[in-house]
Amino acid sequence: MPEGSNPIVPIAVDKETAPKDYAVVRDGVRYSGVHLIIDLFGAKRLNDLAYIEAALRRCIKASGATLLHIHLHPFDPNGVSGVAVLAESHISVHTWPDDSYAAFDVFMCGDTKPELCIDILTETFEAERTEVQELLRGKDL
Repeated sequence: MPEGSNPIVPIAVDKETAPKDYAVVRDGVRYSGVHLIIDLFGAKRLNDLAYIEAALRRCIKASGATLLHIHLHPFDPNGVSGVAVLAESHISVHTWPDDSYAAFDVFMCGDTKPELCIDILTETFEAERTEVQELLRGKDL
């Protein structure tokens, strides 16, 4: 190869088969993903594994995420911790039924709508109050 020549050969990219960019763009800034911290107060059915799993599945479907695995662990005498592992990241849950409190983390990247989980969780668990914090992770990757 002659000195000064470029060894990189451009290739044609088929947009249908090219890998997707899973970044999230907000106001022209690129982030790795949106992380919602969702606290439910005065919530119900926080010890019901099947109910919690169904709620996670509703969130995943509504947000357009891809489920890889769900694991929920019940505690004795009560409470649940678990995670739904997604191709786009995860949704985690920790519940304190005695306090009617649940903590959810919804972290997603790509072409998903994690914000749709807020109403689903609030309504499903009949929360009296919901507090949400949004973190935009991995700014300017």
